[in-house]
Amino acid sequence: MRKILSLTVCIVVFAVLAFFAQQQHRAASRSQVMNAAAPTQPVLSSHSKPLLTIDGLQFRDLNNNQSLDPYEDWRRPAQQRAEQLLSLMTLEEKAGMLMHGTAPGNVTSGVTGGGTSYDLERAAVTIQQRHVNSMITRLATQPSLMAQASNALQELAEADRLGIPLTLSTDPRNHFQFTAGAAVAPAGFSQWPEMLGMAGISDAELVRHFADIARQEYRAVGIHMGLSPQGDLATEPRWARVTATFGEDAALARTMVQAYVEGFQHGATGLQNDSVIMVVKHFAGYGAAKDGLDSHNYYGRFATFPGNNFEYHVEPFRGAFAAKVAAVMPTYSIFENLQVNGRTVEQVGGAYNQWLLTDILRGREHFDGVVLSDWAITKDCNEVCRDGAPAGQAPSFASIATGWGVQELTFPQRFAKALMAGIDQFGGTDESNFVVEAVQQGLLTEARVDESVLRILLLKLRLGLFENPYVDPDAAAALVGSASFREQGEAAQRRSLVLLENKNALLPLAVHGQKIFLQGVSEQAARNAGFTVVANLQDAELALIRAETPHQLLHPNYPFGATQHEGDLDFKDNDANLRALREAAAKVPTIVTVMLDRPAILTNVKPLVSAMFGDFGISDEALLDVISGKARPEGKLPFELPSSMEAVRQQLSDVPYDSHDPLYHFGFGLRYQ
Repeated sequence: MRKILSLTVCIVVFAVLAFFAQQQHRAASRSQVMNAAAPTQPVLSSHSKPLLTIDGLQFRDLNNNQSLDPYEDWRRPAQQRAEQLLSLMTLEEKAGMLMHGTAPGNVTSGVTGGGTSYDLERAAVTIQQRHVNSMITRLATQPSLMAQASNALQELAEADRLGIPLTLSTDPRNHFQFTAGAAVAPAGFSQWPEMLGMAGISDAELVRHFADIARQEYRAVGIHMGLSPQGDLATEPRWARVTATFGEDAALARTMVQAYVEGFQHGATGLQNDSVIMVVKHFAGYGAAKDGLDSHNYYGRFATFPGNNFEYHVEPFRGAFAAKVAAVMPTYSIFENLQVNGRTVEQVGGAYNQWLLTDILRGREHFDGVVLSDWAITKDCNEVCRDGAPAGQAPSFASIATGWGVQELTFPQRFAKALMAGIDQFGGTDESNFVVEAVQQGLLTEARVDESVLRILLLKLRLGLFENPYVDPDAAAALVGSASFREQGEAAQRRSLVLLENKNALLPLAVHGQKIFLQGVSEQAARNAGFTVVANLQDAELALIRAETPHQLLHPNYPFGATQHEGDLDFKDNDANLRALREAAAKVPTIVTVMLDRPAILTNVKPLVSAMFGDFGISDEALLDVISGKARPEGKLPFELPSSMEAVRQQLSDVPYDSHDPLYHFGFGLRYQ
């Protein structure tokens, strides 16, 4: 009996000790949760969902169930929150998250989403019925109005069942060129030279600083994601998208890409609350465009590698990976007959290319972020897409489709194939029903969908959008395009000018107040700079002409063909700029600046000029400052300038600086004496 009592006492003691140990463990676990994620109360903002107060702290009740769910608890790790939210989502909601739609603007013509405000009725259908919570914005309006418009969209997202905040993305909007569908007009943002100009300055700290300023401007108006930078290499000089690259040198581009990502994401350790998600693009080889034709278009759907130089085109993206870039966008292009280990890579666009996205990007390069497809890859390429608009009919962006190599597949098959290749999110569509159908048809598992949903949720959580997706319109008005930001952008513009010719040391001008004849330059800017503007060459002492790199209208019946710069790079005898230059140079010393959105052939321009610049986006005021000596040009060419179109046609599309006898070599740039 005594032994039984003793055993009973021991059991009771052990039970009591175990109970207290368990309680201590639970308390410690709660303490770890409380202390690990965020020891201080973040700023919360809700417009329709209530706030919960627990232990003196506040939380957003995003699903409006009057209790704190793990995904609403900002103290918890992002991974834990994302997994719990995923468990609450229906298949339809998950499929909606895999769409990256277009925020509908109030202008219905031209590229989708344009205008100065949103169509909230259409937006409500996309967000609340189709559960799409990632969208590109193409609004171009005052910063305060843009902030208000962003808040209106976030209110729609907050009102949805789970209150998942919207991620708003944008094409670049701080530069000079803004081709529809590739960039946006600055509309109040600070204005900087194109990335080619940044590469010409070759100052990584300047790129990082620019990106940090643009980051602040984006977040102030409610933009969370930048569809940039272009890690593409400009090895094919005729390519229409050279302007947004860092040139043709892989080592230089890698350095610039890394700095760009670090500036926008506010560090090199991954996303922070105040980051902008970067989507480095277009992985990889997009710049090796066959005949320079862009693969937005059916006629330009191939990239080609006659120099067996594909790996060279991967190198710039490693700068983004080193900076922990959050997202990657693959190329549109089919790699025409590219051989790897004796086998031809599947002849499909980059978003469907499992070798590219799974074997190379995720496998070899160890990228673990979100892979966002470029736009319209799942659409049908109909007769207008393939052959262009009929004669007499204007080309429409509605005809654009870019699913190269998969057009025989059904829509569910296309979505499934892209996801199995490595895509996480589909750009430019809200057709989430096809993902649901792909799962229902057994083409895709829901577990594969879950992998992508988790990656996308983690981006939103790491930006702090679940706590406060709203912005202050007054603060946006004060910060975006502020005097300081504008001044810094203009200083970069001045530095980026490349001095190509300066005969007899004409520049900087030693005498001010000259009578100047202008073409393409503001008369008021010249007067403000101290010049006397004259209307006739015979009255002038000096001429200043602004010109663009020549291009041809090769495909006017295609929407991108009608807007992109394609074709030859040389000044033909009937070119209006060349005629004006010849007339001016015959009478007075003539200064020319050529906007180098592609590598211009200046062979018949060089003999005529007294001084010549290559520019990558510069205001008239900044240009005149350099001419008059208030600032000095520092830029060097980020690509070579060929000497003839024959040399261009003979060079290899995937190999840098390889044209015969270039007029100006890569890295060329004079300085003032």
